[in-house]
Order: sequence, then C-alpha cells, then structure tokens
Amino acid sequence: METKFVEILDSTLRDGEQTNGVSFLPHEKLMIARMLLHDLNVDRIEVGSARVSDGEKDGVRMICRYAQQIGCLERVEVLGFVDGNKSIDWIADCGCKVINLLAKGSLKHCQQQLGKTPEEHISDIRQSVAYARQQGITVNLYLEDWSNGMKDSPEYVYQLMDELVDSGIRRFMLPDTLGIMNPLQVIDYFRKMLKRYPDTHFDFHAHNDYDLAVSNSLAAVYSGARGLHVTVNGLGERCGNAPLSSVQVILKDQFHAFTSIVEDKLNAISRMVESYSGIAVAPNQPIIGDNVFTQVAGIHADGDKKDRLYQNDLVPERFGRKREYALGKTSGKANIAKNLEELGLELTPEQQRRVTERITELGDKKELVTQEDLPYIVSDVLKHDTPDDKVKLVSYVVSTAYGLKPGANIKVEINGQQYEASATGDGQYDAFVKSLRFIYKKYLDRTFPILANYAVTIPPGGRTDALVQTVITWDDNGRLLRTRGLDADQTEAAIKATFKMLNIIENEINNKL
Repeated sequence: METKFVEILDSTLRDGEQTNGVSFLPHEKLMIARMLLHDLNVDRIEVGSARVSDGEKDGVRMICRYAQQIGCLERVEVLGFVDGNKSIDWIADCGCKVINLLAKGSLKHCQQQLGKTPEEHISDIRQSVAYARQQGITVNLYLEDWSNGMKDSPEYVYQLMDELVDSGIRRFMLPDTLGIMNPLQVIDYFRKMLKRYPDTHFDFHAHNDYDLAVSNSLAAVYSGARGLHVTVNGLGERCGNAPLSSVQVILKDQFHAFTSIVEDKLNAISRMVESYSGIAVAPNQPIIGDNVFTQVAGIHADGDKKDRLYQNDLVPERFGRKREYALGKTSGKANIAKNLEELGLELTPEQQRRVTERITELGDKKELVTQEDLPYIVSDVLKHDTPDDKVKLVSYVVSTAYGLKPGANIKVEINGQQYEASATGDGQYDAFVKSLRFIYKKYLDRTFPILANYAVTIPPGGRTDALVQTVITWDDNGRLLRTRGLDADQTEAAIKATFKMLNIIENEINNKL
C-alpha cells in the first residue's frame, strides 16, 4: 500500500458526549478543543450539535472564538440537520464556518424516519447545501446508517450520491451508525463507492459495537478513505467510537500513513478527557492505559536491559510516558535493579537479595508495590535488620470482637529458647505488647522498654495503600530508640518495628557477654 496522508476528525465533543452520563461544561469543551487543535494538532474537530441547548451554543461560540484567534476556524465543525435552514442559522450565529449536515444514508431511514421519498429528501438536502454556501459555510454530508444502506438498499445510496456529488459538498462522511460492519464489508463497500465516485473525499465514521471500530477504520483507509473519525479514549454512544490513540499508532506503524497528530500529547489529552468525562480509562487500554508500559515479569526487565528484547515500536517516550518495572512476587532482581537505578540507589548484591525477598513477600499478599514505595522498603530491610536476629516471632494470633477487648496469643524465640503468652489490651497491638511484657518479666526477669511515640504513615506518591509504615519511639531506661516497620497491615508493621527494637537491645546484651 502506498504512503498516504489521512485526515483525522475528532468527535469527542459531539459523538463522545453522547456517552451515557457524560456532559461537558462549556469551559471544559473549550479546554479540550484547545488541546486538540493546538497541542495535538488534530486536523478537524466536531464540537457539538446544532439547536441542542443554550449551553451547547455557549460552548460552540467559545471554541469558534478561540479557533478564529489562532487562525484555524475552518477546522471546527458542528453537526446540523436538514430542518429548513434552522441548524444553518444556529451554526452561523455561533461563528462556525463548517456544517456536518446529517442526511439519511439508507432507504429505511429515509422512508420510515422522515416519511419521505428519496427524491423529496434529496431536494431538501440540495436546498440546505445551497443555503449554507450562501452563508459562507462549508458543507460536509453525513450519510447516516450508510452501512445498512449499502447492505439493504445500495441503489438508494447511489441515487443520493449521483444527485449530490457535484452539488458543492466538500466531504461525504460514511458512518457505520449501528456498528454492524466487519473489515471485509468495509473494504467491499468502500471500493464500490470509490469505483463510482473516484475523485470524491470520503470519511469513515466507526462505532465499536462488535469491538471492530479500529479494524474497520483501517480497512476504510486501506480501501481509499481520506479521513477517519475518532474520539479520545473511544468515548461514544453504546460501545463508543474508534479511539484516537489506537487509530493513530496503527496508521503510522502498520500502514505507514501520515497524519498531523503530535503523538507525545496523546496521554495528556486522554487524562484531561478522563477527568472531565468521569469515564475511567481501563488500565490495559492500549497506548493510554496505566499498565501498558509496565513490565511485571523480571525476565522482561532483564531482556530490556540487554537489548530491548521485550520492547516494540510502542515505546512510552513516544507518547510522553516512561516505561516502568512493576514490583511484586514475579519481579526478580532485574526489575528491582531497574527501579533502584532510576531512584539512584546503590545496593550490594546481598542487600539487593534481601530487598527482593521482601518485595516477593509483599507480592504474595497480592499487594501492589510502587516505585515510590521502594525507598521505604530498602530502609525497612537494611536498617536494624540483621541475618542473625536473637529475638524472633514464631507465631501469633490477634483477635477483636464486638463487646470484648482485643486479645493476642504469641510464641517468640529469644536466644534459641521459645516462650508463649497471651493477654488482652486496648487494641490488637496493645494486647501483643502486653504478651511480650509478660514473657520478659516472668521468664527473663527483665524490664520491657516503654513506648514513647507511635506514628503511622503511608509512603507518599504511591498509587496504592499497599504499604503502611509504622515508626515507634521507645524509652529504654532513659535512652530513646526509634525503629520502623513496613507492611500491608498496620498491626504487622508495628510488630516488625517492635522486634527490630528488641533485637537492638538483645544484640547489645550478647556483645557485652
């Protein structure tokens, strides 16, 4: 296939707003339009429907005023109807210069929805086109339900085109209104259209009911379509439209086609529309999803380090993003090394091994560990953590019940000897500490440090509450000791901090002997 330029029309502000529950405020429409036109450099934007509401009119006016200021008013388009020129007057009053006139592309729609003959409908369209041109407005024509028209009444489609192809319409826009087509049908129907009307500019407007909007869009380009209609994040009625990001990358990478799109702005426009629409992007949505540039398996990170063995042309930097290496039970040392390198942290092989074990332990609890958590994990593992702990937790059970004090049953090992105890307290951790105090007093005849301060924090910047950091300050006969524990569970984090403190004291006692 020869290299070609494909015109992109973004309909987020018109068709995308027909998503269930989505309604953009006028200023939100302006912000999205600004980014689409100025930053992303979309060729054309469809920004609303004529005669919908006063709010719609305010939004269209604001966008047209902005577009005129930056010299691209001809790139702003509004959907209008064959309604005795009312839509055209509405659009002209907004300052817009392009109407996307909605006509009926199937005999069934023409007869049953309009109650008109093909000849009557064609006459009405011609009158609207002539009036719009008198007002200095460019006309593009939608053939609504064109896909069913080609399937059930192709003679009607050809009759419509024969009468209108030389009427001054700039673009004929062919929608799969109900999302019924597959790529083979798109190729068949487009080739028939272009064989009869070889010099005509055809756009294709896909819907995603069968999850084929992107495939059908590419089939249309393959068959000679000059323009494609898309929406940001695939917003649209029912199952949505063809997503801008997916269409763009496949056009460029698979078809070697040219577009005007600035790719490194795709993620930014996606986040803006996600925020304004309230419709979340799926984490695995290609190009724009949170997870698509995150490697989880350690072998992938190792391959990337050696020679980009697990990367393709969809590199994150191309879209204003960066590759991440997830931390979890399948991470392996390569993932962790990548994350440590990005943070500027250098560890010995032994330290890295222990950090890897800790992350694997957290991953077994099905907790998400982020790069922002990593410095806290390193601190937790390396500070006060020695391979030959003298005080070890063998097992424990903490419980709480309505109307009863929390309780704890624990078994600990101190210098090779195991001890058991149980107690109740004001909370689960308090009960746990009281059990420890009992062991130290009864079996070791030693005092237990007093808890001086207790602070709980969540490491900042993470996208998850997987980890809790507990920092405890102890008073050991006037000497302050501060230890920390990190875990997905607050009580367990506090227990880890407690045992670090006990090992500091126990190692000091053993070193004096």
